[in-house]
Amino acid sequence: MNDLKARLDALRGSEERRKLNARGLAALTANPGCQRRSVLDAAGIDKQMLGSALGFAMSADQSQFALTRGTAFEAQVKANGCAQLLTLLREVLGLPLAEVSYDDLETVGGNASPSARHRHTVRLLTQAGSLAEDAGTLFDHPLLELVVAGYPVYLEPDLIAFRFDGQFYIVEIKSFAVVDGQAPAASVAAAELQAAVYVHAMRELLRSRGLDEQLVAPEVVLVCPKDFSNRPTAVKVNITNHLNAVRRQLSRMQGLDAIVAMMPAGATLDRWRDPNRLDPRPAEELKRTLRIVEARYVPQCLRTCEMAKFCRSEERGSTAALGRQVREELGGLESVSEVVGLATGARIPADDQAEQARLLRLAHSYRTAFLGGAA
Repeated sequence: MNDLKARLDALRGSEERRKLNARGLAALTANPGCQRRSVLDAAGIDKQMLGSALGFAMSADQSQFALTRGTAFEAQVKANGCAQLLTLLREVLGLPLAEVSYDDLETVGGNASPSARHRHTVRLLTQAGSLAEDAGTLFDHPLLELVVAGYPVYLEPDLIAFRFDGQFYIVEIKSFAVVDGQAPAASVAAAELQAAVYVHAMRELLRSRGLDEQLVAPEVVLVCPKDFSNRPTAVKVNITNHLNAVRRQLSRMQGLDAIVAMMPAGATLDRWRDPNRLDPRPAEELKRTLRIVEARYVPQCLRTCEMAKFCRSEERGSTAALGRQVREELGGLESVSEVVGLATGARIPADDQAEQARLLRLAHSYRTAFLGGAA
């Protein structure tokens, strides 16, 4: 692991390490086949800066408006001793406790350092997990930790609900609205995946202290604004499948040695050739190094990865750029030109492409008839 860490440090070069978080780990899990992002994130490379150096600038961060709205909604839900949140938890979890205690873990005696907060979190959660009876405590902004590719990654869930009925519950507060009982599917999936990262981290914490990891429930509580107001609503969702996906991805991250070993000695993605940062490294040199590591571009990358525009440019003309579902329906055809040729009859299909060609020609005839009729 130390050798892997050294290789990743060398790949990053003089650049400051960009820390991973739960949102980043969730995005990695959403596209598990992308070795390129796994390596870049494990090395702590600033993908937004790298993309700009390549001539493909973009940002996948949340907008300032979204961040401000999210912070305001969370503050509202937690106001007055978490009064609104407790009402929701009583409804969703059936909590019988009339009163609860509250621990704010954002600082420890005025010390906001990650190491101090993490130690305090470990102590309090271990104590709560060791009690024979349910502990009526809300733990606000605890700091959990996972080790990813040799580096510690600190994770901060919005809240861990007190232990109830023998289990802890992660509470995730999001600012996207639930309108008429429906929420944006992509936003819900991302929130569930992020919550799964927290569940896994807390289970690892308890396991490391000799406690049963099943003390952390496989269900999480999502809290969102209801309809077009700021009135919160909550739902309990099972994230078992997401949890399994997170575990698989973290296992892959621990096995990056073989991928990094493919890179030649001295390979670097440092944007600068000199320590004074006066001599920028040519974009073509950075691209050559990047292309050693396989990427798996899908359209969803545009929402979550700062390298998406560069990777999309590599897939230009490829069916991969159309997304997994389309590519699967095309039966493994690699290029858009091949698909168009088979659909229009300009290309003679190989023996194993006869059925695909028939379906493509049929679809093309329907499209031609429809457009012709519209004309």
